[in-house]
Amino acid sequence: MTVWIIFFLLITFFLALDLGVFHKKDAVVTIKESLIWTAIWVTIALLFGIAIYFIYENQLFGLNTHGINGINAMTEYYTGYVLEESLSMDNIFVIAMIFKFFKIHPLYQHRVLFWGIIGAVVFRLVMILLGQAFIEQFSWSMYVFGGILIWSALKMLKKEDENSDFKDTMGVKLLSKIYPIDWTIQNGHFIEKIDGKKIATPLLATLIVIEFTDVLFAVDSIPAIFSITTDPFIIFSSNIFAILGLRSLYFFLSGMMDKFEYIKTSLVFVLLFVGSKMIFHDYLEFLSEHTWISLVVILVFLSGGVVASIISNRRKEKKSSC
Repeated sequence: MTVWIIFFLLITFFLALDLGVFHKKDAVVTIKESLIWTAIWVTIALLFGIAIYFIYENQLFGLNTHGINGINAMTEYYTGYVLEESLSMDNIFVIAMIFKFFKIHPLYQHRVLFWGIIGAVVFRLVMILLGQAFIEQFSWSMYVFGGILIWSALKMLKKEDENSDFKDTMGVKLLSKIYPIDWTIQNGHFIEKIDGKKIATPLLATLIVIEFTDVLFAVDSIPAIFSITTDPFIIFSSNIFAILGLRSLYFFLSGMMDKFEYIKTSLVFVLLFVGSKMIFHDYLEFLSEHTWISLVVILVFLSGGVVASIISNRRKEKKSSC
């Protein structure tokens, strides 16, 4: 329990430092700034992997209930982190659509994502604990999770509808029952008080939609990481560090998603891989024994998507210059 408290305090410190010091005032996040923060979050996540190694290798804090050695624990953590970070790519595209739909000024987008991260941390913890309980209770749960991932992979092949009406989503409908929404307010506040009556703004509606969207994406990402490990601390820590880096990654990639057209295809292969691994886990025990294989496979798929995108962009540039 001690290490969980320390971990939550660490995350709270990072978030307080982020909002209370570095982003105290609303400002448009530049590409350079987002790149720096992305590098910072990735570095912190990688360093935490070393901490995972020492904790599990030396049997500290009573965490290592599965008898995992340090190298395997660290590899599982890194694999889970890369997997969750890669799956968040699709989430970034949807977040960009939501901001565009509600006409949220870039000045306020960081604030929305910050509070969105807070909600995501809570939701992920609940879903991870439920998922672990489900796996421990029912031996056939791995097949269910594997099926969900394969279905998600096939569904991902369908093109996103950029004309989605986010005002018609469940989250906005629930919000409108609590507070009336004034869609004309664009001042960076979540709630305004007009004539003594509390009014929700588009900023709050956007936050609610993003939270609901994260829950839907967690339906994919949580089962996916259970294909890598069933250790709750490794699952949660890799998830959280991936989420913490999501904001900076969003500001870095949101304007360049069209430059990585094959990333989505690579994510389909990643989901198919981890889904198949769960369904055929009885026949693929060597993947559990050699955790590095899954990490390599996921990195190969992602690298393939990036390389294919770069080649495609160069071909388009040559055609346009002719």
